[in-house]
Amino acid sequence: MNWFVQNISTAVGKKLLMAITGLGFLGFIAVHLAGNITFYFGKDAFLHYVETLHALGPVIVIVELVLLALAVIHVSTGTVLFTRNWQARKTRYAVDKSAGGRTIGSRTMPYTGFLILLFVILHLCQFHFIDRTQQTPYDAAVNTFSNIFYALIYIGAVILVGIHIRHGFWSLFQSLGLNHEKYMPAIRAVGIAFAIAAAVGFAFIPIYIRAVT
Repeated sequence: MNWFVQNISTAVGKKLLMAITGLGFLGFIAVHLAGNITFYFGKDAFLHYVETLHALGPVIVIVELVLLALAVIHVSTGTVLFTRNWQARKTRYAVDKSAGGRTIGSRTMPYTGFLILLFVILHLCQFHFIDRTQQTPYDAAVNTFSNIFYALIYIGAVILVGIHIRHGFWSLFQSLGLNHEKYMPAIRAVGIAFAIAAAVGFAFIPIYIRAVT
């Protein structure tokens, strides 16, 4: 246990925690997007998907608790790393921040992460913590996205998700020590494809709802 605590207290250990928890969230995003695709097949198909999840009972509760734990670790560790880096940066504007191959994703990771956290809280309030005796999850989505303000917030937020995971995807391989120069171009390409698929896949849902309902 002491070995574990000592290792995660280092910058390398914290980056490893970020990588592991980030990998968990990438898996969740992929599964969540696959489930949301059922929305395009109509209300019955989407509600069947939702009911199938709820039928898992305790399994879903465990998954939710794991996701909560991952979120706490990811956010707290990211905050510590950001704070340490900010404090250590004595000459913040002495060099060109775009130098060294930095991208918009790498430069904005802490900020997109914070905005995504706020979005997740809003998202849970609108779709998870609802009175299911008054409206179904399908109706909640239709009612929410009928408001152009919420539709635009959702679209903007999932674009930020895409930007965040575009950088996070390949950087987690780097943190795990899997950044071999032979494979990194392919990993970067997969990361870009995954980020685009996630952003477009989620962003098109409110557009679709507003177009057909």
